[in-house]
Amino acid sequence: MAKAYFTPYGVGLGHASRMMMLAERLGDSDVDIRFSSFGEGAHYISMQGYECMTVPPVEFAWSIEGGFSVKYSISNIPLWFTNFPRQIKDEINNIIKYDPDIVVSDTRLSSLVASKILNIPSIVILNQVKLLLSPRLREFKICRTWEKMNGEFLGLIWRIADRILVPDLPPPYTIAEQNIWDTSSVMEKLEYVGFTAPKSYITEAQLRETAAHLGIDRSKPIVFIHISGPLKTRIPIIRTSIEACKSLRPEIQYVISEGRPGGDIKPRKITKLGWYYEWCPIRDEIFAISDVLVLRGGHTTISQAIQFGKPLITIPIENHSEQLGNSNKIAKIGMGIRLEANKIKANQITCAIHQLLDDNRFQQKAEELMRLTERLDGINNIVKIVRSYF
Repeated sequence: MAKAYFTPYGVGLGHASRMMMLAERLGDSDVDIRFSSFGEGAHYISMQGYECMTVPPVEFAWSIEGGFSVKYSISNIPLWFTNFPRQIKDEINNIIKYDPDIVVSDTRLSSLVASKILNIPSIVILNQVKLLLSPRLREFKICRTWEKMNGEFLGLIWRIADRILVPDLPPPYTIAEQNIWDTSSVMEKLEYVGFTAPKSYITEAQLRETAAHLGIDRSKPIVFIHISGPLKTRIPIIRTSIEACKSLRPEIQYVISEGRPGGDIKPRKITKLGWYYEWCPIRDEIFAISDVLVLRGGHTTISQAIQFGKPLITIPIENHSEQLGNSNKIAKIGMGIRLEANKIKANQITCAIHQLLDDNRFQQKAEELMRLTERLDGINNIVKIVRSYF
């Protein structure tokens, strides 16, 4: 039996969820799959019934306010230097014991290094080649120079993989352009395969059932606020979003999801027209019936919004380079509005929701990109590439 070893990055659920989609598609055939991850990603994978080896975490630090903390991340550098070699060692042991035909990494370097040492073919799914500094630091030329050098260095490391697959639209519509382009050391090796967010086929009966379950009137506006990511980055935005919804026009309905793995799946009614989930089991259905989405800046979630043809408000994690870049592109192409997570006010969210509902140009652009994505199937393209190694 063919074997594939999947190693998603463990912070948040975006990386783990798209690897789960690959596993489900490959699992329908004669392929055995084992995972390796850490943190929330490992918990989510295990919750879905897959075997997942846990490795020491290598992640950035987050402030109480919900932003990327340069100070605390620098203080974590000794831990990175300790845990990254431990990750490599654990991955070497895991790969030797499992003996896979292919290692598929999602933004994890340690498994690529391990596979290279063991001469096992590897693929990396990557929508962030380089790390962008905060907007404040990028005002200085020396910081932009460092950022460029850092990108070229990381590009050389990512080249360890046999193939680099970018789960995004080809230029000029690449959502993650700010995190990928202008890195000469790796540009010629990038393969744009299309979004890996699930293309859900939801029936009208499912939509009616969802609306009836929540008591939603589909003839009136619906807003879905779906906040995920590290816990410290979620809670401040969720609290502000709840406050923002109190000032929405009286006809606007809303659903808020905390995105907490293992949380209560039963909705709690918090106002006459508002529902709250700790973990929403019908997220795709609510995506489909909503008129506006409020999300972070994660690539997977934004991809899903585009596939559903929904205008969106992004609130990227403060100083999170990938999310900032993705959110900038959404605003640039006119599909949504980016808000700053730092000291965000409830009235900013309220006004942005009203703006998206009132200006039809956002909806038109969302539908234009949706039609573009319908011609690409990233999951299917990656499955074909993985199967070519068996």
